[in-house]
Amino acid sequence: MPEQLTNAEIVKLIIEEDLNNPQDEEEIIHLLLDKTVSQNINQSHHETYSIGDKISDKMALIAGSWTFIISFMMILMLWIITNSVLMNKPFDAYPFILLNLVLSCLAAIQAPVIMMSQNRQEQKDRLRADNDYKINLKSELIIEDLHIKLDQMIENQEQLLKRLEFLERSEK
Repeated sequence: MPEQLTNAEIVKLIIEEDLNNPQDEEEIIHLLLDKTVSQNINQSHHETYSIGDKISDKMALIAGSWTFIISFMMILMLWIITNSVLMNKPFDAYPFILLNLVLSCLAAIQAPVIMMSQNRQEQKDRLRADNDYKINLKSELIIEDLHIKLDQMIENQEQLLKRLEFLERSEK
């Protein structure tokens, strides 16, 4: 069974800073409350893109659209109709060897480019999940801290009520 981390150890991991002097749990939680944990993953991740990364993302965006698919189908139909019906001496007669070569080259280039884009998206999803974990953990610690404070307030209120009752009885 893995060793349980204390709140202080978890907070130290979250804020990713070296805390030179030891602090008690309450102070560490308040240090966490003062630090912003959430971040815009889309913006911070996008800033690290190279020109090739941006081009592959644009290509994946275009190649994965219905506009591209419909346009490409129309170009293929135009190619086939032109070479089989409209031209007396077609430059690419049936079985359309040149068309097959063009389609094979396109697929050979398009597949790795789309996979590069998907890998970057997967990396961004991992960063987003890590950020969500940090935010959820911070929220959990805040709620736990509030719960402890609320319990303390209720306990103090009960003590005050007992003192009041005692004082009222003693005055009578």
